[in-house]
Amino acid sequence: MVFSKVTDLIGNTPIIQLPLLQSDTRLYIKVEKNNPGGSMKDRMARNMVVAALKSGKIKPGSTIVESSSGNTGIGLAIAAIEFGLRFIAVVDHHAAQDKIAIMRALGAEIRYVKGDYGENEVAVVERQRMAAEIANEIPGAIFMNQSDNAANAGGYADLVRELISQIGKIDAWVGCVGTGGSMTGIAHGLRVHNPELVTIAVEPEGSIIFGKPGKPYYQSGTGTPQGDTVGLVLDYSCIDYGEQVSDVCAFETARYLARRFGLLVGGSTGGVVYKALELINNSTICGNVALAMADGGEKYLQTIFNDTWLKERNLISESVWEQLDNWFSLPTCLGDSR
Repeated sequence: MVFSKVTDLIGNTPIIQLPLLQSDTRLYIKVEKNNPGGSMKDRMARNMVVAALKSGKIKPGSTIVESSSGNTGIGLAIAAIEFGLRFIAVVDHHAAQDKIAIMRALGAEIRYVKGDYGENEVAVVERQRMAAEIANEIPGAIFMNQSDNAANAGGYADLVRELISQIGKIDAWVGCVGTGGSMTGIAHGLRVHNPELVTIAVEPEGSIIFGKPGKPYYQSGTGTPQGDTVGLVLDYSCIDYGEQVSDVCAFETARYLARRFGLLVGGSTGGVVYKALELINNSTICGNVALAMADGGEKYLQTIFNDTWLKERNLISESVWEQLDNWFSLPTCLGDSR
């Protein structure tokens, strides 16, 4: 099949099944990093732009502004090219530098927030304030505001259809939660096909989505940091279990998947895989368990996959690898490849 534009490549991503010791459960990962912008956010970013164009909130040639840790910004940059829009991304120091470089390469204008923040503090509140301010200053511009934008959750309808076509009945969905758009859209969509679906939303330790105390964390593009408010797009009623995962477990799982299976995933996906395995092995979920590779590890080579960076921040743990070895079914000849 020959396509006419890059956005035609969004969707129809493949599924990979990882081998588990639990014989009654199958773990499926939808490889969303195969979208042109390298993440599942391509879907919702374009959907938000299309919805704004249809409603008349923006017109070709207008400016869109968004606060982003990177993946949504990349998706919006691609959509802006398709529809002839100017795109301004407001970012902070917490965003992976590779993501910012990709946005810039795609023609996005990058604006950095100001302020004295720790490297593990996410400046979401200031990012959103600054993005809204910029949009107000530019005639005809719009702040996309993904956290409160209904078109965010609506952007995952095709992903749900693809999952059902590829897997069939899905018994459990495990997803990371930040704005809540993907969790809300996918959970509601899958429940149409299986009302007994069990849903697990995973946030970083330190995120406040499920009412636990806030603290800094390194996981990027997921969770809601202390001082911010949970977005209106998140529907708590579609979530059965709200779970937290540490930076260490998330990052070590990402590194494990790379070394054991040749699968490069981002930190938030590492966290979701870890919690899915934990819940499978304590019998909370079983059957066909599905999750999405939110993005690829290629954007985190200088952090998650950099031994020096991890050691300096005390984010390495051999015990996580030992636990994962006990959950996966691995060839007996496979040596220690850490």
